[in-house]
Amino acid sequence: MTRARRRRIIRTRRTVTGIALVASISFLAGMTDATGLLLTGDFVSFMTGNTTRAALAVSDGNLFHAAVLISAIVVFVLGNAAGIVIAHVSERRIFVVLGCVGLVLALASMTTWQSMMLASFYLIVCSMGMVNAAVEHIEGLPIGLTYVTGALSRFGRGIGRWIIGDRRVEWTIQIVPWGGMVLGAIAGAVLTRLTGAHALWLVSVFAMALAFAAIFIPRPLQRRFNQKLASHRSAAVRGK
Repeated sequence: MTRARRRRIIRTRRTVTGIALVASISFLAGMTDATGLLLTGDFVSFMTGNTTRAALAVSDGNLFHAAVLISAIVVFVLGNAAGIVIAHVSERRIFVVLGCVGLVLALASMTTWQSMMLASFYLIVCSMGMVNAAVEHIEGLPIGLTYVTGALSRFGRGIGRWIIGDRRVEWTIQIVPWGGMVLGAIAGAVLTRLTGAHALWLVSVFAMALAFAAIFIPRPLQRRFNQKLASHRSAAVRGK
């Protein structure tokens, strides 16, 4: 086997593994999004929608709901930050991040009675921010797990470039998060309508199952799905 062929095979394996991960995690995100929306009435990962709804709440004079949604945006941002920190300090990054997501969702499932629903809402939002750190890119292509507007935009731009003569097709991978989220949202909606708040337990179990499946992904490959931390010195050199 030639070196070039070996490299192609390794690259293909990395890409297939990445696509399977993105599809599975987006499915988890879709399940959580639909379940959270049905249980709380607000978006748990669609922060663009929460921003708009917060503005509408302010215009209607409903300052409490506006504060709840603005707080959710802050929690989502902090969840993303926490996910990156967890991924950075962990050897098996995907396993640990998804395990933490599963634990947070399990905690949220224990606070679903009416008096604790707001806490449950914030915990779900935090988990959806955190899960974005599991996979950040595949072979250099940025991937979003809980928001698909960017993925659909990149997919559409890829179609446009293909029409004007660019025959690269790497952009087609951007449809994977959307497909995973749609199927996951359908599953989450069905589970929630059948089991009510108990659906969150099922979602947390699915997150844990994904985490344990990620154990079998080699650590060097797990690192390739996350952005490398640039040192201050190297960043300064690039800036010159």
